[in-house]
Amino acid sequence: MRNMSKEDFFKMFKNQSYVEQLKEIPQKFNVVHNEETKTTNITIYGIIGYSWFGESFSATDIDNALNEAGTNDIVINLNSPGGDAFAGIAIYNRLRRHEGKVTVHVDGWACSAASLFLAAADETIMGLGSMTMIHPASSVAWGTKTDMRKEADVLQELEEGIIDIYMTKANVSREEIRQMVDAETWFSAKRAVEIGFANKAEGTDNNEPNEPNNIVNSVLDHDQKMNIINELKNTLKPNNQQQEPSPTSTTTVVSKGNGSFNLLKKWR
Repeated sequence: MRNMSKEDFFKMFKNQSYVEQLKEIPQKFNVVHNEETKTTNITIYGIIGYSWFGESFSATDIDNALNEAGTNDIVINLNSPGGDAFAGIAIYNRLRRHEGKVTVHVDGWACSAASLFLAAADETIMGLGSMTMIHPASSVAWGTKTDMRKEADVLQELEEGIIDIYMTKANVSREEIRQMVDAETWFSAKRAVEIGFANKAEGTDNNEPNEPNNIVNSVLDHDQKMNIINELKNTLKPNNQQQEPSPTSTTTVVSKGNGSFNLLKKWR
């Protein structure tokens, strides 16, 4: 495996629609410690890696910042197209070991190796309109067919390790994540929350009340269905007709604690 240039890296993206925008992300790495609030703000914009001639930041930069932060809570402002996978993994593990709370704000992009930072965070907040992307591990190789096969084996193992990291957050199966990686998948802020990669998407309502699962997903038995039918019949009778008693319906509705309207909703 030889060093990959910045241009080589962007050529690896299957979807080239956003490449020019990603190239325009300004390179910025900035650390501000606030001893009064016991927080450290780290701005990470641009390429992740070791070998792009000063156009990137490294895992060493993160390690130094965290050592200086002590036990401060960490707030990371992230906007990155990704970069070196091994640097991304090292940063992920360093963030996971930090004693304070780690919060990641995705300001724009969190692609490729930068998507691993989301898994390292105690809380990830996607900015309005932000995106994250996962894709297959890649490299540039030169040599014989034996060299190429060895390189493919290394990439396979690297990719499995990256999927291990995604699975610490994902709420879908490993096979689904593997398919998403193979396909190169781009996630909106809302979708990142839905799949478990983020905790919140700014500008969207993430606290919409859901009906209790035991009501929505349960199946009515025969007696419950008959009770609902009897109640509907009694409700729809003219006022001058005496309602037929339905003692069992009262017992069933009270035991559920949700009223016959809720029972009717789940009979589908």
